[in-house]
Amino acid sequence: MNRRVDSNHALDYAIELANQRDLPVLVYEGLTCSYPFANDRFHTFLLEGVPDTERRLRELGIGYVFYSRRTRADANQALYHLAKDAAAVVTDDYPTFEAARHNASVPPKLEIPYYAVDSSCVVPMSRIEQRQYAAYAIRPKIHKLLPKYLKTTPPIRVARKFPGETHKLHTRVLPASIPGLVASCEIDHSVKPSLAFHGGSRAGHRRLQHFLDHNLGRYARDKNEPSAHASSNLSPYLHFGHISSLEAALAARAHAEEHKLVADEFLEELIVRRELAFNFARYTSPFDSLDALPAWAHVTLAKHDRDSRPYTYTREQLERGETHDLLWNAAQKELLLRGTIQGYYRMYWGKKIIEWTSTHQEALEAMIDFHDRYALDGRDPNTYANILWCFGLHDRPFVERPIFGQVRYMSYDGMKRKTDVAAYVREIEQLERVGKDPLRLG
Repeated sequence: MNRRVDSNHALDYAIELANQRDLPVLVYEGLTCSYPFANDRFHTFLLEGVPDTERRLRELGIGYVFYSRRTRADANQALYHLAKDAAAVVTDDYPTFEAARHNASVPPKLEIPYYAVDSSCVVPMSRIEQRQYAAYAIRPKIHKLLPKYLKTTPPIRVARKFPGETHKLHTRVLPASIPGLVASCEIDHSVKPSLAFHGGSRAGHRRLQHFLDHNLGRYARDKNEPSAHASSNLSPYLHFGHISSLEAALAARAHAEEHKLVADEFLEELIVRRELAFNFARYTSPFDSLDALPAWAHVTLAKHDRDSRPYTYTREQLERGETHDLLWNAAQKELLLRGTIQGYYRMYWGKKIIEWTSTHQEALEAMIDFHDRYALDGRDPNTYANILWCFGLHDRPFVERPIFGQVRYMSYDGMKRKTDVAAYVREIEQLERVGKDPLRLG
């Protein structure tokens, strides 16, 4: 899940094991056509990161095999083939998507040690040993542990360089070859690459630097104004591991100290809120179900599940962004075109799906499906926590009303008062019409 070389605790641990045994290190990265919702958008973003990884590993004397399984008829045993010559396998400790399933199913098939290391969070998930039910509960625990973990990782040094020629399983990826490679894969070609985001560690660091230079100083003031573009836009890079939250946190703290800024709001979102989501996914099963909600939300939603709706839309109408609400349509089309929705409007987007679908379960399924299919930051602990927040997770009861019961409600009039809705709608209409995104860097 963490497809990067630097600031990667799993790779650091693999190097430590190898150096103790005077062995070289080989990094294996796989991309299969068979993962759920595999499409041009996700494949392109992942492939754009491969040249960065290969270059950096070569500089360090570490071997690299990137294997692209293009069709379902192709062999799917690359990991086991490589593991025959290994002393140990080190991978990511990650609570959702394919990684969680692999960490349960792969070890019994190996005859060597298998280690899962958390390189997604600043404070390792295992250090907080039970589910936390709100930010106020996890915040003091994280802050107590931060001095130990909010530190740079040691320089990468291998005792023995990886020998030999490029492995026969390796798929060479060059920037110019990516469109053809994607086209050759047995995946969904209807979901096109993002208009805004280019994958890879270099692109992720450009995003981070742009945020520090232009947005950190105004983040606290403007983060909930989508047309201001004050957010970091790091979520796709964090999800695919092209950059680490540790790197981003250290860089933000250093930049704030140097320029006499306050980074507290950004660090709260990046560390406390994000790691609350990882805590939720780690200790909750299933984490993508209404059963994961607190008891008060269960009770109030059950009471109002069959309330009449002012509007109802089919899944297809919602997917295409064909409702009476221009703001909601724009948010859905941002997802279709960019692969993300600005955070504040994503909350509104979710609340309206609850209001416009026949049942709460139908609303949940629609939100997850849209993220699975289109979101570059989907299939992530934050995905499930943020979606279920719309139903009351990590929140508190409010005044009771139809459909929502005591779950927080958000209105179009409230969005108009608090944000420049018209500017956002114009921006997405322009993006849809022209197909060129001012958010794209480089």
